[in-house]
Amino acid sequence: MTSSSPQFPAFAPATNPDGPRYAIYFAPDTNTPLHRFGSTWLGRDAVSGAEVTQPKLDGIDATRQTELTATANNYGFHATLKPPFHLRDGTTADQLLEEAAAFASARAPFQTQLVARDLSGFLALMQKQSKAEMRELAADCVRHFDPMRALPGDAELEKRRAAGLSAQQEQMLQRWGYPYVMGEFRFHMTLSKRIKDDSERNALMQEVLKHGAEALATPVTVDAISIFHQENKKTPFTRLGCFVFGS
Repeated sequence: MTSSSPQFPAFAPATNPDGPRYAIYFAPDTNTPLHRFGSTWLGRDAVSGAEVTQPKLDGIDATRQTELTATANNYGFHATLKPPFHLRDGTTADQLLEEAAAFASARAPFQTQLVARDLSGFLALMQKQSKAEMRELAADCVRHFDPMRALPGDAELEKRRAAGLSAQQEQMLQRWGYPYVMGEFRFHMTLSKRIKDDSERNALMQEVLKHGAEALATPVTVDAISIFHQENKKTPFTRLGCFVFGS
């Protein structure tokens, strides 16, 4: 690594790497077809925390369906704006919520259209056309809330590197604690784990298109950010607060 590579900010790793984590997500309004589809598809409403009965799928039994969606279920239906992080020592959840309210108050809503895509073997909802407003929102979230983030520990860094990172992704990991931010950001709402079998992946995609038809046909209004919270590694992420733009 060259001396010109970005370096870590000058604060410490989390004192308890197994403690609470927070993330800044786009999560659709609970009254939208997108929220209903995502919660049903994954089997959990991450806003209420309630389990939801998953739809019956053609050609995929219930046990396999649960396996395919388990990781996404744990994180909740969302698109990541600032990836999960521990709070820096001396920073509280209340302060994070206050900062999110201030951040949201200065932003304006926009709309986007989603499509279902194969993202390197994962199925996800992505933007039909990448929008500058979305890229700016994600980049601003990463920057704005970064002073509240504890540094990742060595184990977390090595876990990220195990996927094989480009030089740019390594720089993002060092500077922001996650490799897929800023120029590496791609808006996506994950629907499955990585599926190696082409026929199974294609079959699942057909079910996404069938059960998600209403959600995919409806333009999505991005008018809020949500703070999600995970108490520890054994518990799922749930929404801690929602902050509407311009309010």
